[in-house]
Amino acid sequence: MGGDMFSSRHQYESLSAPISSLDYSLTGMLAAGNAEGIVTLFSAGDDRSVVGTLTEHELGVCDVDFSKDGRYLASASDDTTVRVWDVEKQKRLLTLEGHSSYAFSTEFGPFGNMLVSGSFDESVILWDVRSGKQVRSLAAHSDPVSSVSLSHDGTLVLSSSYDGLCRVWDTSSGQCLKTLIDEENPPVSSAVFTPNSEYVVACYLDAQQPHIRLWHLLNGTTTKVYYGHKNEKYCIFVDFLEVGGKQLIVAGSEDGAAYVWDANTKEIVQRLPVGEGDEPVLAVAARGGSIAAGNLAKSGNIHLYSTST
Repeated sequence: MGGDMFSSRHQYESLSAPISSLDYSLTGMLAAGNAEGIVTLFSAGDDRSVVGTLTEHELGVCDVDFSKDGRYLASASDDTTVRVWDVEKQKRLLTLEGHSSYAFSTEFGPFGNMLVSGSFDESVILWDVRSGKQVRSLAAHSDPVSSVSLSHDGTLVLSSSYDGLCRVWDTSSGQCLKTLIDEENPPVSSAVFTPNSEYVVACYLDAQQPHIRLWHLLNGTTTKVYYGHKNEKYCIFVDFLEVGGKQLIVAGSEDGAAYVWDANTKEIVQRLPVGEGDEPVLAVAARGGSIAAGNLAKSGNIHLYSTST
């Protein structure tokens, strides 16, 4: 296991609450959602200073996602709403109401006009960002939805669930096109499309042998399985990045670190500690050669890593 691909660049401490979600904008700004319902915005500059806080959610923030142009931010919350914010003005533009339980995951489409959300009410909702209205509601799963993701061209929605399934939906028709099922059928912690949307990376909650699967979307088969992290209680985030021509998978872990795997060899490239203890790391985000990871310490810690070269 190599230990020199990523180096520690910055650490935020005492952020007042456990970190539940992270996302990088295209310009490098970082957004962090926490368990007290606050979204903190950090600058893209070397000082990584706090440039704003968004505080209107009534309960914890479960997920945050920047639009592809970085102008807008969506936040999903335990208060059942998804809110859309103007990043520059730090002003709420929309409150999307339609879920009957925790709004657990959200993501913008590639063109900024579509937003998808997944909830513990087992549904997935597609929203028109311009009007704030529902385009389509999908009775997607038989257990809470743990994550949603949109393909690079916006034509497909990926949903994962505690029911052990990953499902792929046509955004235009709402038809389920594919169901991906692990042999043992453990709950799915989270899942994302790879950048070209030809594969799906899915994390599984499994006390015996936590693992991550790389699914080939077209034929619905597993091509790789990754081991080494801990995931038996929480929904952890997973992300995909490329550094120096090498394709990497990064995910949180319940042992106080984020893990990075070589997507091709399945080897652990590096373990990235967050904070001083072993508080679970749920939130990870990757952009270019940078990785942000946040833990569930009461004070809230975020550690920033970037490529050593």
